Amino acid sequence: MNAHQSFAVGQPIAPPEAMAHAAAEPDAMVRFDSISKTYPAYRGKPGVNALQDIDFVIPRGSITGVIGRSGAGKSSLVRLINGLEKPTTGRVIVDGNDISSLAGRELRLAQRSIGMIFQHFNLLSSRTAADNIALPLEIAGWAKVDIKARVTELLALVGIGDKHDRYPSELSGGQKQRVGIARALATRPSVLLSDEATSALDPQTTRAILDLLASINRELGVTIVLITHEMSVVRQLARDVVVLDAGRVVESGHVADIFTRPQHPITQSFLAEVIGDSLPVSLASRIVAEPSAGGQAVIRIQVRGAGAGDTVVARLARELGLDVALLSARIDEIGGQHVGSLVLGIPGREDVHARVLAWLSQYQFPAEHLGYVA
Repeated sequence: MNAHQSFAVGQPIAPPEAMAHAAAEPDAMVRFDSISKTYPAYRGKPGVNALQDIDFVIPRGSITGVIGRSGAGKSSLVRLINGLEKPTTGRVIVDGNDISSLAGRELRLAQRSIGMIFQHFNLLSSRTAADNIALPLEIAGWAKVDIKARVTELLALVGIGDKHDRYPSELSGGQKQRVGIARALATRPSVLLSDEATSALDPQTTRAILDLLASINRELGVTIVLITHEMSVVRQLARDVVVLDAGRVVESGHVADIFTRPQHPITQSFLAEVIGDSLPVSLASRIVAEPSAGGQAVIRIQVRGAGAGDTVVARLARELGLDVALLSARIDEIGGQHVGSLVLGIPGREDVHARVLAWLSQYQFPAEHLGYVA
């Protein structure tokens, strides 16, 4: 969960490390191997290349966010993981099984190890919460006594043990989604797919559902794949993120790396929606495009590590011999790491802020010039 904290003082500077060296490949729960997916022309509509050249791994036990705009290929990716679609080329390996090659009974058995939660819950209105959760167990042929025990266990796990006999119409949106999560976990899957599962919920309920998913990942070891168009969801829950655009992976990595060093314009636009409004209103209203006599240039930088913020300000002032003002600071815990955003005021001359940006670049602190204040 995000935590807003003040920067500690006096700790060593912790600039972002250089791009990581290639490491041993993690134990893969899901592997996309040279995947493409093309939908043929239909009723006069042209064919669509939904996915192209997809190669990445989702580590076992991880929480991985897959983010993209509408039409980026997220839904196709989900349907390949759970075997509802076959790739045009390549293979999808889930928990060691080539799910893209399975059919019939073999596919149905493999799909029991892949749970799915949906944006609009997809509950049967004629069934109680307990009966909705029981449905996949009935289909799998469980005995009634075992179904009853498993349903009771799952209702408790998702925090709605008192809603056993309630119908969907009697439940709030968050309670419906908890039923959906319990149903997805019924057959003890190793992978849980979350397809825009919080998009229909208010912010407070979203946080509660994401906390529940984090707990499920931690306690049960279930690999979670978050399909979303909201970077705020990725920030709160995921450790790794894959960015899709026009059917291709344009960026991927640890979520803290992506937040501090986004490389692709689509990633930068996602981040702008999350951090673009992070300036205090009193500061944002004063920023102008042109410098004024005696004014300050406003620079925003990204830092990594608790305590890095205050230290970088002191070091910048000392090494360049400048008066540096800390105008705004925020630090979040993202993917288990502290990521900070500092807004600094420095002397407003163009040569000065050029020197500052060069110094920050030397130490690999991502930075942007926001404008000027009087």
